[in-house]
Amino acid sequence: MKLKSFLILMTFIAVVSDYLLHPFYPQFFAIRFGMTNPENVGFYFAAICFMVMIAFPFWAYISKKVAELKILIYTQAIAGVLALYCYWTSSYISFWIVSLIMVLFKGSYLLVYPYILKIIKKEEHVSTIGLLSVIVHLGGILGAVIGGFTVDYIDPSSIFLIMALGDFIQMLMSAYLLKSKKFNTTVIISAENKKEKNSLSNGLILKIGLLTLILYFSDFIIRPFFSMYWESFSNYDSKLISGTIYAIPGFVALIALWISNKQKSNGYEGIIMALLIGLVGLFLQGIPLDSVVIVGRIIYGWAIFQGVVKFDVLLFEMSTPESYALDYSKVHFFQNLGVLIASLSVGLVVENFGLRLPFIIALSGFIVTIVLYIFIFKLVYVPKNIVKAS
Repeated sequence: MKLKSFLILMTFIAVVSDYLLHPFYPQFFAIRFGMTNPENVGFYFAAICFMVMIAFPFWAYISKKVAELKILIYTQAIAGVLALYCYWTSSYISFWIVSLIMVLFKGSYLLVYPYILKIIKKEEHVSTIGLLSVIVHLGGILGAVIGGFTVDYIDPSSIFLIMALGDFIQMLMSAYLLKSKKFNTTVIISAENKKEKNSLSNGLILKIGLLTLILYFSDFIIRPFFSMYWESFSNYDSKLISGTIYAIPGFVALIALWISNKQKSNGYEGIIMALLIGLVGLFLQGIPLDSVVIVGRIIYGWAIFQGVVKFDVLLFEMSTPESYALDYSKVHFFQNLGVLIASLSVGLVVENFGLRLPFIIALSGFIVTIVLYIFIFKLVYVPKNIVKAS
């Protein structure tokens, strides 16, 4: 197995471990702690997002002095121990505190993404970013299915045992890569003009960050209560089925990656079209009928995959391998700020206006993203090496 493949496998394990509870936070808190207020779920999800926001830039800064894989050995070991504590504790306050500290250490796995792009050629970036996006979706699928099965048939607390196992596996894989003579973990492939690229990256960072903030806000505001929304009108009373419907975009992303690999890469072109198609998917998901929601999830899955991948391609084409981690961590901060805002507001929205309004808000967010993207990249800011931005 090549180093790239090994790292992608690590990413998959990390994402599965990370997504186990994502579709089921409302049910988890109700079963585990008797908390049924939607605001509590929203605040907790927002707290997680905040921890990820500060975790990734912190670990990215540390990675300038300490190798990424060395960082992962210690951080994932600590995360695994804290996950075991979350399984054991019966205190709501202790769970909040320890689980958030766990997220801080788990967040170091995000270093693997820019690290992979450092060890491959620029020509491989588009396909690799697409593959990593699919890995995230597939990890979300498997995480949702395992999480749903655990909530339905075992015990919600057992999810943290699975999380701990994933963390310890990442720790061992990182140690193996560092010690094995088969892999050169210090290689950095770079054939770009560093000075020119850095200036462009600095010029784009705020603009890409703002756009992806709105995009991620729109995407994540429909997530925390989607399974409850589905269960509110569906005839299928099963967390496993709810998790499967929640994970449909992941299946679609896999198909989209296969299709894109068969075609000639067009870089970050097509962002506007992807977002327009996303509008259709969001509209259909807001109609409480089983078949219509499923169709909407399929359409939306294709659109959000294309949109997220193309924004990442845009960023990495403007950056250099030496600054991938820091540049990506800055944009990732904005993305998680969007998730944080969505998480803080979704509980209040659902409690006061019902389960359908998040889809209307997401629809509005996509429209704002499209308008701002056209204004920034078509009318105002057009770097020399960006010929087409849509």
